[in-house]
Amino acid sequence: MTNTIENTIESYFKSNTQLSREKLVSLINKDFPELSLGTITVYLSKLKKAGIINNPARGVYSISNKQIFNPEINQNLKKIYNKIHIDFPFIEICVWNTKWLSDLMRHQPFKNFTIIEVDKEAEEQVFNAVSEWTKNVYFNPDEEILERYISTNTEEVTIIKNLVTEAPTTKNNKIEIPTLEKVLVDILIDRELFAAQQGELDFIFKSAFDKYEINKAKMKRYAIRRNKESELERMINITLAK
Repeated sequence: MTNTIENTIESYFKSNTQLSREKLVSLINKDFPELSLGTITVYLSKLKKAGIINNPARGVYSISNKQIFNPEINQNLKKIYNKIHIDFPFIEICVWNTKWLSDLMRHQPFKNFTIIEVDKEAEEQVFNAVSEWTKNVYFNPDEEILERYISTNTEEVTIIKNLVTEAPTTKNNKIEIPTLEKVLVDILIDRELFAAQQGELDFIFKSAFDKYEINKAKMKRYAIRRNKESELERMINITLAK
């Protein structure tokens, strides 16, 4: 029976790229009236685990050939994360590099930042610790610092900043990194820090939505936590209209 459903599942998405759970269950039930709701739920779970269908938001299913955002974790990021994790085992840590945005941009910035996000109460201690074993480390730099020192510095720059509570992060090779949803919201909001991306925001969002699976509900929840829901909705509407 699973094979039969696998062979028919794509037909349910011909008119809509996304379907609510209720709608999908209804369509399956028309073709397989002998199946109970519980049995259909089990099949949907199996199809999701097999990668045949996706669940981009709560109660929503889709079929897509888009990629899952899976950036390269280089040795420098691994070293930074592991060292901070050893020194501060009880705090939340998230690391990434703005180089991850390269394949979403037309023009490449001449420099990239290593971003270290940690619990607010631990920011200063982490900054002091990281400054002992690496150079060009900045703690929550304001616009003046960014323009006067960071923008003119040709060497690798590391930024320590606050990790917003309940920010969407994920584990990649045992390293905690931001989801693409978080990265997109951050570059939209933190305009001074991500100045190099501001001229291409529309293109970055369009490229990201075209290439990767993106959970809009997850983006919205995070934007709400940052009090920027309207800005995000406006950008998504612009992106999807193109």
